[in-house]
Amino acid sequence: MQDQTIHIYTDGACSGNPGPGGWAAVLIFPGGRLLELGGGERETTNNRMEMAAAIAALAAVQEHSEPARLHTDSGLLVNGIKAWIHAWKKKDWLTAGGQPVSNRDLWERLDALTAARKGRLHWVHMKGHAGHEVNERCDAIAVAFSKGQRPKLYEGPAVGCGYSLLPPGEEHLHAAGGKASAGKSSKPKPKKGGYYLSFAGGAVHRDADWEACKARVHGVPGARFKKVSSPEEEKAALELWGAAR
Repeated sequence: MQDQTIHIYTDGACSGNPGPGGWAAVLIFPGGRLLELGGGERETTNNRMEMAAAIAALAAVQEHSEPARLHTDSGLLVNGIKAWIHAWKKKDWLTAGGQPVSNRDLWERLDALTAARKGRLHWVHMKGHAGHEVNERCDAIAVAFSKGQRPKLYEGPAVGCGYSLLPPGEEHLHAAGGKASAGKSSKPKPKKGGYYLSFAGGAVHRDADWEACKARVHGVPGARFKKVSSPEEEKAALELWGAAR
């Protein structure tokens, strides 16, 4: 049976905090359509950009009845919307220390969008820069907007987006809480091997680690990147990107 969930990935970036910032979202709809969103502000904070990304994404699916899973690497965003916001509202938007809640305007908008989905929204806390390709694509878009650039945003069939849409594995997620079984690790170890393939500025690059690849693709319009582990995977990626030799 086809997955009927809308999968959402969001991220925010800021240079200076406060400073110029950017936000991004990737939405994957049932049926195979993908939509990239992004934007920026000249003077903002990282937290506001994280929240702006989630707000834009949820606003974009407001008319869709399917359940949604929103993936973010912001612990503040996940904890705020799932737990802290209830106490804030009871205290008339004051923190436990009696101070006004920062970014109340965005929290209220986010709260309204969450409530509108009537329990059909699940929040997932991801690790940032852990190699998950959709999360890294969001980061690249957000950073580009924070630099005043206007990266090309994709809308169309998911198979043509240029990066892997595999769901996050345990190595990409923060622990959801609870106790691990006695004598067993709560998370499997990430798979070893592979390298990062990128196509940016008309050239193909291969890097052993994500940081090197990230430096190549961040802020480069139309850049594509993917972790591959075999010549066959590299060939398939290059053909998809139109970079096969």
